[in-house]
Amino acid sequence: MKVTQEKLPASQVGLEIEITPEMSKQAYEKVLQNFTRSANIPGFRKGKVPRQVLIQRFGASRIKAAVIEDLIEDSLKQALEQEKIEAIGNFELRSSFEELVNQFEPGSALTFSAAVDVSPAVQLHQYTDLKVQAEEVKFDPEQVDRVLESYRNRSATLVPVEGRPAQMGDVTVVDFVGRLADTDDAPEIPGGSAEDFQLDLEEGRFIPGFIDGIVGMNPSDTKEVAVTFPEDYPETDLAGKPAVFGITLKELKEKELPELDDDFAQDVSEFETLAELRESLESRFKAEAEQKTKNNKEQALLDELVKHIEVEIPETLVKQEADYMVAQTAMQLSQQGIDVKQMLTREIIDQLRQRSRPEAITRIQRTLALGEVAKQESLKVEPDEINAKVKELMADYAGQDVDPDRLRQVVEEDLLKEKILAWLEAHGTVELLPEGSLQSEADAETSSETAEEPNAEAIDPTTATVDAEAITVEETAIEAATDLTATDSADAPDSESARQTAQPAAESIEE
Repeated sequence: MKVTQEKLPASQVGLEIEITPEMSKQAYEKVLQNFTRSANIPGFRKGKVPRQVLIQRFGASRIKAAVIEDLIEDSLKQALEQEKIEAIGNFELRSSFEELVNQFEPGSALTFSAAVDVSPAVQLHQYTDLKVQAEEVKFDPEQVDRVLESYRNRSATLVPVEGRPAQMGDVTVVDFVGRLADTDDAPEIPGGSAEDFQLDLEEGRFIPGFIDGIVGMNPSDTKEVAVTFPEDYPETDLAGKPAVFGITLKELKEKELPELDDDFAQDVSEFETLAELRESLESRFKAEAEQKTKNNKEQALLDELVKHIEVEIPETLVKQEADYMVAQTAMQLSQQGIDVKQMLTREIIDQLRQRSRPEAITRIQRTLALGEVAKQESLKVEPDEINAKVKELMADYAGQDVDPDRLRQVVEEDLLKEKILAWLEAHGTVELLPEGSLQSEADAETSSETAEEPNAEAIDPTTATVDAEAITVEETAIEAATDLTATDSADAPDSESARQTAQPAAESIEE
C-alpha cells in the first residue's frame, strides 16, 4: 500500500493512500460474505443466496459503499501504523465518497485522500526570565472578628420587644401584599405577598425601601410602603416599576447575643476555648491568603507564558476541551439538583460549546506551554512523590468511591504542574502588588464589598484547622478520580483523565 504524506495547516497531516487491487478484491469478497450471512431473502436459505440475487436485492451501489467504508477504515489504520503517525481524533475524508463508490471496481486499485489531526508542534520562544506582576493577598485580622460576630448573630436568642417601635437590627414577622402603583385596581404582584414572613431588618434585605418602611412601626401596625423595583430586577415585568406594599407588623423581636467566651466557642465549634477558636480561624485565613497569592502568581506566569507560544491547535483538541468545559457546567448544575437533561437542550449545548471555544484554546495553549517547559528542562515527578500524595489522599477520603489508577494519574499531572510553575517563578521575576491594584475600579469595588460582608456561613469552625497544603492537587485529584468536576485552580492544565471522565457526561445530556 502506497502512502504519501502532506503537511496541512492546523496540525493536520494529509494522506494520499493507494489501495492495491488485491486489497480491493479481498474487501469486496468480505462484504459480500457478510451480506450473504445476514440476508433473509424468501426462497433461499440464509447463507445460501446466490451472489447475483444478492446484488440485485441490495443494489451494487450499496454493496460498493459498504466496501469503500471498510477499505477506508482498514487502510487508514494500516497507513498510520506504516508511517508511524500518532493521530488524535477521527479522520477527515478529503475525497468525495460518492465518487469513490462510482470509481470502485473489485480487483482494481483505488486512491483516496484523508486528513488526520496530530499532536501540535510547539515553539516556546521564551520561558525563562519572565517578568510579571501579581496581587499579594494579606491576612486581615478583622476577618476573624467579623466571622465570630456572624456566629454570635446565628446563635442569638430572639426576645420579644415591648415599649418601642421597630429599629434596624430587629427581627420581625410580617404579612404583606404588593401591587404595582402605576395602574388602577392593580392585581397582586405574583409572588409579592406572604403571611407570617420572618424578616431581619438589615440593609440590603428585600427591595430597597421595604425595610426602611418597617422601621418605626409597632406590633399590630399596618401601613403602605411605596417602593421601586430595581432596574436590574430579575423579573423584567417588574424591573424599574413603582409598587406599593401593604405591611402588617405582627411580631417584633430583638437579638440577644451570647457572650464571646469559652462557652460560646464550645457551642459553635469543637474547640474548648475562644482562644483556640480564634487561633484556628487565623490559621485558616492566613493559609487562604497565602494560597490566593500563590494562585495569583501562577496565573500571572501562565498568562505571560502563553504570550510566547507559537502553535497550531488541531480542531480535535479544541472540540474535546470545549466539550469538557460544557460537561463541567453540566456536572455543577447536576450537583445542585438541577435536571440538566431537561435544561440543557441540544441548542443550548451547541451555544455553550461555541462560547467555550476561546477559553478552550487558551487552556490548551497553557497546557502545551507548560508541557514544553517540562520537556526542555527535563522536569518530572519522582514515583516516591506520587506514591506519598496518593497514599495521603486515599487515607483522607477513605470510604469514597475513588479510582486509584485515575487518582494516581491526576496527582502526577498536578504535581508536575506545580513543579513547572515553581521552576518558572524561580527563573523569573514576580513583583507582588497590593491586593486590588491590578483590578479595574469596578472589580475593586466589588472585591471591597465582598470583603466587608464575608460569607461566614461557608466557614465551619469545626473544620477550621483543615490543612490548606496543595489545595489544587487534592481538590482536582479527588474530584477527577471520583467522577466529579475537576476544579480549575489558576487555570491549571486540565488532565486528560478528567476530560475523559467529563466526555460521557456531555454526550449523555444530548441523548
